[in-house]
Amino acid sequence: MKPEVKYFSTHLGDKEVTFETGRLARQAGGALTLRQGDSVIFAAATMGAVREGTDFFPLTVEYEERMYAGGKIPGSFFRREGRPSTEATLVARLTDRPLRPLFPEGMRNEVQVVLMSISADPTNPLDILAINAASAALMISDIPFGGPVGAVRIGYINDQLVVNPTLPEIEESKLDLRVAGTKEAILMVECGANEVSENLIVEALELAHREIQPIIALQEQMQREVGKPKQTVEVKILDSALIAQARDSIRERLTAILDQPYGKENMYDGIDSLKETYLEEVAAATELTDEQKLDYGKAFDEAERLIVRDRILNEGKRPDNRKFDEIREISCEVNISPRAHGSGLFTRGETQVLTLATLGTPKEAQELDNLIETEAKRYIHHYNFPPYCTGEVGRIGRQSRREIGHGALAERALVPVLPDEKDFPYTMRLVSEVLSSNGSSSMASVCGSTLALMDTGVPISAPVSGIAMGLIKEGERYVILTDILGAEDHLGDMDFKVAGTRNGITALQMDIKISGITPQIMAEALERAKTARLAILDVMLQTIAEPNPTLKPHAPRIETVLVPVEKIGAIIGPGGKTIRTLQDETNTRIDIDEDGTVYISSTDGIGFDEAKERILGMVEVPEIGHIYTGKCVRVTDFGAFIEILPGVDGMVHISQLASSRVNKVEDVVNVGDELTVMVTDISPDGKVRLSRVALLEGWTPEEAREHDTPKGKRSSSGGSSRGGSRSSGHSNSRGGHHDRRS
Repeated sequence: MKPEVKYFSTHLGDKEVTFETGRLARQAGGALTLRQGDSVIFAAATMGAVREGTDFFPLTVEYEERMYAGGKIPGSFFRREGRPSTEATLVARLTDRPLRPLFPEGMRNEVQVVLMSISADPTNPLDILAINAASAALMISDIPFGGPVGAVRIGYINDQLVVNPTLPEIEESKLDLRVAGTKEAILMVECGANEVSENLIVEALELAHREIQPIIALQEQMQREVGKPKQTVEVKILDSALIAQARDSIRERLTAILDQPYGKENMYDGIDSLKETYLEEVAAATELTDEQKLDYGKAFDEAERLIVRDRILNEGKRPDNRKFDEIREISCEVNISPRAHGSGLFTRGETQVLTLATLGTPKEAQELDNLIETEAKRYIHHYNFPPYCTGEVGRIGRQSRREIGHGALAERALVPVLPDEKDFPYTMRLVSEVLSSNGSSSMASVCGSTLALMDTGVPISAPVSGIAMGLIKEGERYVILTDILGAEDHLGDMDFKVAGTRNGITALQMDIKISGITPQIMAEALERAKTARLAILDVMLQTIAEPNPTLKPHAPRIETVLVPVEKIGAIIGPGGKTIRTLQDETNTRIDIDEDGTVYISSTDGIGFDEAKERILGMVEVPEIGHIYTGKCVRVTDFGAFIEILPGVDGMVHISQLASSRVNKVEDVVNVGDELTVMVTDISPDGKVRLSRVALLEGWTPEEAREHDTPKGKRSSSGGSSRGGSRSSGHSNSRGGHHDRRS
């Protein structure tokens, strides 16, 4: 029986989006495609059995980026997709974050959501489609799910908020805000911005929540019309009496631990010891099975969470006894590594991040093999979170999704303040090593990156700092926390990271664990965050007030020289021989763009100057009146041919070799000899006329032509006589020309 294919359409902003279901992957729990323009994404959601021995919800969200979607063949050796790219990992994380809180509490069945790009056009991005497709697949599946979730992107172009902008519009936008939420509330925010105000962010969030309502309503319609009956799953919910018992038993002892002078190790060790004691007390009173021991352990954890939250809300006491708006002690250092091109150490409380910077040539930019049109990235930020930073032992290997996400957030925060490539033609790689962590290491990476860039001498337009905010909310009562600890992040209702300059926000990331976050709360959190990050910035600027005026001695120097496009081949040479020889002989690295921009990189000033001089010589165009010392390459009865520039020779007539009569050319010059001559004429077809007599007699080019040209024949050259400006290369650092005059 042929399956019935159904279509459901609505609008995101002014663009139509269409779900199609019933055609593909009919054995999945729920499967569909979502299309906008020629961009199409596939989503399948499937549920398995309970995974034995797990005490968490085993949800996996995978995004498979297929190169065929953009008409590309993968660039790998095997010509097939390998491990997920950074961008694919970020899309998977972006999709996971708003979905995860909406599954039934205590659910232990394995759930897998697989997204796959089927078609990608150069106009419509796939990330927002991925969130909406994943939610819709779950809605029509047999999987219990508390959605739907709607997602939208908001831009800011020409002082107007734009809903669901295209990729070209995003390039022009001062704001790239991605928002996901339910009918009632926003759940997730991811934002990059070019120093926009807090008020604009709040306005954009309100607009985003309104704009996701149609696609939420459409998913509800899809569930009613084509959705499968939801399976009944066993959920593991702790007995409230068990939690109450644990709470009563440990309240006083936990309070005593929390009232002590704060130290992460002391507090955590004290709580771990109390938990062990509590479980021993329970075991002594009642014989417990292994499953019951797990339940009592979970009851202890929940009781701890409730007690700490209660102290914050009702007593105004944070775990480390700070005020709600108080920032932990901050210290900053730069120039930590003698050989790195720049370094910054940022410490806030027990969170410490060392960021190190490396400068490279434009050709060292990261080449991207994905569906995004961006071909290379000149600013790269990597974030490493080793197990020792939390006092633990663990495996060290490839980056986790969390590390990739935190690195991307810190990278996004600094991009708006970087210098233009034409002014600072370097590739920049920053690596943030988290040495110790107790809350918001990603924002510490932002601060460390600013310190490292300024220590390197990168002329950023403004320094950037970051802060993580938290929220504790019960009913209508709430408390906003500045600079949250790891424990406050774990037990709180919101993780809100904000980075920016004095002028505005450059990056924002928010995950909300509850509904009911009002625009008023978000506005208040943003204002508190602004106060905090400016205070942090003041401390940073006491260490280094502005970028160093010069690069470190061992950092590469890069200068650009613009040459005529038709001269690029002369620099490269046959098979690249000329440029390779030049690099080897001058100890430099030379890269050339298609527009004729030549990048010369060197840590040796002597080699750099020599390379630049030789390149300018290769592209120099001879001009009338210029004097050159060249090598004789050919001798004839009527004169000698002198190579005055690489690949350029001119003829000295026998009458122009000496002031007296010359009977034989070889009497003055032989092949291989050097001769100093003046350019006296250039014909329309490029033939160069030279004179040695002009130099011996002190003639001008016009006088030389009078003696060199038979009566009745005048030069057709329109060239100027002395030292006219050249059409050869020029250097952007000196703004002038390099003559090869004797």
